[in-house]
Amino acid sequence: MGSLTLKQFRAPLLEPIDLHLQAGECQTLSGPSGSGKTRLLRALADLDPSQGEVSLNNQERSTFSAPQWRSKVGLLLAESGWWLERVGDHFKQPQAELFERLELPSEAINWEVSRLSSGERQRLSLIRLLSNQPQVLLLDEATANLDQANTAKVERLIADWRNQHQVAVLWVTHDPQQRKRVSDHSWLIESGRLRKAP
Repeated sequence: MGSLTLKQFRAPLLEPIDLHLQAGECQTLSGPSGSGKTRLLRALADLDPSQGEVSLNNQERSTFSAPQWRSKVGLLLAESGWWLERVGDHFKQPQAELFERLELPSEAINWEVSRLSSGERQRLSLIRLLSNQPQVLLLDEATANLDQANTAKVERLIADWRNQHQVAVLWVTHDPQQRKRVSDHSWLIESGRLRKAP
């Protein structure tokens, strides 16, 4: 279970933000390219500099070590990092159910990263993230490289996951239809400011 609270939180190029994501809630974030969406997610994950307060379940980030925070507030980037040769080398405890949900064969764990398509990389990076059991999900264009069928599978998996585990989700998407399907609240970044999406 995880909730995320921002108080006067400021990432590069963004004005201070006050925001609360309840456990089990999904909020989406959209805006023009270069408006600061990814910068905000990276700052929340403690990968880029920030100012102000951010807390997990009312516990301030400053009380966590960086590795502790990043294990609890998990970031899925649009272009995921793969630094070892085999897929399985990137997993601590792969969950077979997650492979099944995204219709990837169990032997995918033994695949070489170099043979993966962009869609396979994206789905496997989501499985890797969920396998680490974070309490908050920061998703940057989680379905950008997927066709309609696989997009639907990912959306269902994330919806089921957040309901079952009561994790908060902040999801960057450029797709207005996806925003309607997955979000409880939608936000827009324009000119460095966060405002409610129309």
